[in-house]
Amino acid sequence: MAKIAISLPDEVLDAIEKERMASGISRSEYFRRTVEEHLRREKEKEDVARYIQGYLDDPETPEEFESALAAARFAFDPDDSWEEEFNK
Repeated sequence: MAKIAISLPDEVLDAIEKERMASGISRSEYFRRTVEEHLRREKEKEDVARYIQGYLDDPETPEEFESALAAARFAFDPDDSWEEEFNK
């Protein structure tokens, strides 16, 4: 594990101290959690961007779209309840 030193404006440190003391965690734990959360969100943004780019690079064909739409209509058909089938 590495130790680092950082410089922060006093008002930022004050806000951090209030938040971390309210949660009862150490400074190290506060910064570790905060950085991990930031990295997780950045990765999630990158994943979403790649997902969107995949659809832009290879969009669904009209046939694929119609097939998915038909499956959704079948799955959510209010006149065809799976509960009725299950309870027979």
